[in-house]
Amino acid sequence: MKKATLLILLLAGTMPTLYAQKQSNNTSVPGKRLSAMDSLRVKDLFFSAIRQKTIDNTRLASELFSQVLVIDPNNDASMYELARLQKSQNNYQAAEPLLEQATTLSPDNEWYWLALADSYEKTNNIPKLQVTMDQLIRISPDKPAYYLEKANAYFLQKDYPEALQQLAKVETITGLTDELQMTRQRVYLAQGKIDRAADELLKLITADPNQLRYYLQLAELYNSNGLNDKAIAILNKAAALPQTTNGATGGMLHMALADVYRDNKNQEQSFAERRIAFANPDVDIEQKIRVVQYYVPRLTDPKIKQSVLELARLLTVAHHDSDKAYAIYGDMLVQDAQYREAKPVYKKSVAINAQSYQVHEQLVRIDMAESDFEGAIKDGEYALSYFPNQAWMNYLVGVAWQQNKNYNKALGYLKNAAGLESSDRDMLSQCYSVIGDCYHAISNNKLSDDAYDKALTYNPDNAFTLNNYAYYLSLRNEQLDKAEAMSARSNTLQPNTASFEDTYAWILFRQKKYSEAKTWIEKSLQHDKDNSAVKTEHYGDILYFNGDEAGALKNWQKAKAQGGASPAIDKKINDKKYTE
Repeated sequence: MKKATLLILLLAGTMPTLYAQKQSNNTSVPGKRLSAMDSLRVKDLFFSAIRQKTIDNTRLASELFSQVLVIDPNNDASMYELARLQKSQNNYQAAEPLLEQATTLSPDNEWYWLALADSYEKTNNIPKLQVTMDQLIRISPDKPAYYLEKANAYFLQKDYPEALQQLAKVETITGLTDELQMTRQRVYLAQGKIDRAADELLKLITADPNQLRYYLQLAELYNSNGLNDKAIAILNKAAALPQTTNGATGGMLHMALADVYRDNKNQEQSFAERRIAFANPDVDIEQKIRVVQYYVPRLTDPKIKQSVLELARLLTVAHHDSDKAYAIYGDMLVQDAQYREAKPVYKKSVAINAQSYQVHEQLVRIDMAESDFEGAIKDGEYALSYFPNQAWMNYLVGVAWQQNKNYNKALGYLKNAAGLESSDRDMLSQCYSVIGDCYHAISNNKLSDDAYDKALTYNPDNAFTLNNYAYYLSLRNEQLDKAEAMSARSNTLQPNTASFEDTYAWILFRQKKYSEAKTWIEKSLQHDKDNSAVKTEHYGDILYFNGDEAGALKNWQKAKAQGGASPAIDKKINDKKYTE
């Protein structure tokens, strides 16, 4: 249980009449008698200091209070105010001597003792805190908060019998209260007396048998101490209460039962109770979302995954006007690789509330994964109307335009993305790599090469950039040594990738290393799952220069049948020889 914070609450007020109180309450240590002029000077300095404190000029206020103490060393009001300023800067070491002297000078001033108690509490000086609480009880013996705080001090020192004695004194003042019983329960739990702690809650239930929260607290007490059967029994007793048949209270009861069954390893019954609670629109959606998030790391279990998926679906039924409900359901569908089903769910979420960027990005990523580039452009540009400065969204929309072969549009978004991002080097590498692809597509080789070079400065091991850059250099028959090194590196980084192996084979072909080229093109065809006409045609070209003219013709003919071969394919077939 959280410890009492009454001191902090009591200290929240100000004391504008403190100086006047000081004049009447001071039982000070004898010192020099102030002259009339000194007394006037002290008053002026004190009230000037108060004004400076009011406008948060802490430095000047501290200086003025210090000047008061130079003239009048027994001015306890200035000691108190100066100590408060020190405490506001967490300088308790400087505050405590001032407060200790102030309480010596004015031992009946409750505010001084409260400030000192708060300081001891902050510095965890429990023995002195106990002494201070004794003084506060002396001054105000009818204030239960002081006994509670003293009980807490004993509790922190593990003096549990004395803590219970203080709580007994509180009961003589306040009678039986929730706070008192819960504090006693904390003491009993610290002693390992589970039955005594439970008794405190049973007293509350007896006093108010229709108060559901007492049953829930008792069930939590039993459950957290391994007494699951008792927890279930008390919750079943609570289920008979009239208010638990429906509404938020009924939902809370089913949530509590679900927790107990879960901790008792009865997942089936736990989810049965969860489903009842999740179908209840009166149960707070945030609490439900926390439950779903709790299970995310456990989704490797197929049974748990399906149960959580059902709970997430129920959110959209019970909270059909909540964007969060649809967002979390979409996330669970993605966790189950149901991307197509997640797409309309995310769309519903952003239709209700377009202010969640993560939902927009998930939606666009699904569009891209499905090669729905028109959808990605539409959904992405809608997202950018709300979040124009999101680098990743600009990147995704740029890639979608590139895939739609509108390279100028793509370049605009990709350049935006690169300009908005400064620290994500992988993202910047990807961005400049696609910029290089776009410039290549519009035959601007200079800007294409510059973009690829920049991509590699951010990530020298970007395998796709290495491959594409190397391939385009080979097509132009330029910088073949550089191309060969980059292609070799890409195959090391991502082995058994058909397109990378084809690139390397083609570079070797350009270097007239025909035997090595044949080895690599055959690797590429072995790993190719797309029946690529380009790779088949390359195989024919390489076979031709390895002296296998029949094999070359056969593969050229196969490439033509596959579709997508080069414009020179017919001439190669007709002439039965290689041509550019």
